[in-house]
Amino acid sequence: MEKYLLEMRNITKEFPGVKALDNVSFKVKEGEIHCLVGENGAGKSTLMKVLSGVYQYGEYSGDILFNGEIQEFTSVKDSEKVGIAIIYQELALIPELSVYENIYLGHEIKKGSIINWNATIAKSMKILKKVGLNVHPKTKIKDLGVGKQQLVEIAKALSKDVKLLILDEPTAALNEDDSEHLLFLLKELKKQGITSIMISHKLKEVIAIADTVTVLRDGQTICSLHKEQGEISENVIIKQMVGREINNIYPKRGFTHGEDVVLELKNWSAYDPKLGRQVLKDIHLKVKKGEIVGLAGLMGAGRTELAQSIFGNAREYNLKGELFINGQKSFLKHPRDAIKSGIAYVTEDRKGDGLILIQNIKENISISNLQAVASRNVINQNKEIKMANQYKETLNIKAPNIEQVVGNLSGGNQQKVSLAKWLFAKPNILILDEPTRGIDVGAKYEIYMFMNELVRQGMSILMISSELPEILGMSDRIYVVSEGRITGELSIEDATQEKIMEMATKEE
Repeated sequence: MEKYLLEMRNITKEFPGVKALDNVSFKVKEGEIHCLVGENGAGKSTLMKVLSGVYQYGEYSGDILFNGEIQEFTSVKDSEKVGIAIIYQELALIPELSVYENIYLGHEIKKGSIINWNATIAKSMKILKKVGLNVHPKTKIKDLGVGKQQLVEIAKALSKDVKLLILDEPTAALNEDDSEHLLFLLKELKKQGITSIMISHKLKEVIAIADTVTVLRDGQTICSLHKEQGEISENVIIKQMVGREINNIYPKRGFTHGEDVVLELKNWSAYDPKLGRQVLKDIHLKVKKGEIVGLAGLMGAGRTELAQSIFGNAREYNLKGELFINGQKSFLKHPRDAIKSGIAYVTEDRKGDGLILIQNIKENISISNLQAVASRNVINQNKEIKMANQYKETLNIKAPNIEQVVGNLSGGNQQKVSLAKWLFAKPNILILDEPTRGIDVGAKYEIYMFMNELVRQGMSILMISSELPEILGMSDRIYVVSEGRITGELSIEDATQEKIMEMATKEE
């Protein structure tokens, strides 16, 4: 008889105006890697917050059984005591503290009432070896890359004698190498008897690693698929997630772009005085009317720096070179200059730079173009409400109403609000920086369809993406960036993943 480490029975969780979980049941076998998938807003993270004690016993209905015993967690500490640890997409590390201080923060090794730092460092070294992280425990977190910080989070969980490890979108911000290392580590931890639950939108990773996949849709359990029974495939998962078949995630455009150049850079260079180094070097780039131009490259290659230098130089780089908009030489000293010139920039960091999380949908959209909903410097609330409702409907933003606080929306719906905000500024050139990072396949498809509609109407898009299938599936033309330089330009007919990676790793 199979042993279940975890059973969640008939879990229901409501928030004002929305039922986030509706009678969800969920089982996890001991020693398996169990992936939890579903569209943004399906209830995945909410279910894990119930399990980990973020939402306390009494705030939901239903039962949690762990190791066969009913649990009534009133805090995260309670779930940790029985061996459950959760790692969120936004890492909970303190940058100024060392690796060993972060690993044992909150459960310090003490001799009497005094922290035993020597024992802490020694035990940290053993755990770091276990997760395959070759750094000294005294290294500060701020000096590590995101991939290594993720491993510190796992080391932190292992230091608490974890039996069930929950990872919420662990590879969303990682490059390909770090992602592969993390997935390999989960398989190694499985050999050591540690059970894992992984929430992910990256279906190729799910298929590569999962023993079981459970699909949630609209707060309900749809099905569980088992690897040993040959049930796990990309098409099956997508169909169960979205309730319909999506045969081609990258919708084709039945039209061609124009030849007029709307954005051009010549000899474009940028020096970052804060970092004390050159971040862009002698860039030549063109974007034509009604065209989607992909910008590919490895993390840290300079793609985001390029976008920010075009969008009014918000990071205050020392710029050289020429920028032309519709053939006219332009000087954009501030983002407001870029907006006035018809350029909008949807940042990759929607929570940090893109949105005001404590404000509602309506206020986040209107902020980019307040004069359009104002009369004599006073906001016309009727105009603002009408406008926000139109964007909510057009972009299919899933929320009870436009008064919903943006911080309470799922990642995909936050991304749609961020997109609506800049579309309301009425741009001619739209820069999209990682437009589908951390969002589900259904929301991705909706955004791709909307991108196609925008370029059909004559808008031009410069799209930065770390996902090569996305670059190849959505671009008309591709530039590849490496170490701050354009190392190649490819037509979509000539482009392959191998050619892009060769150019992306080209050194000076």
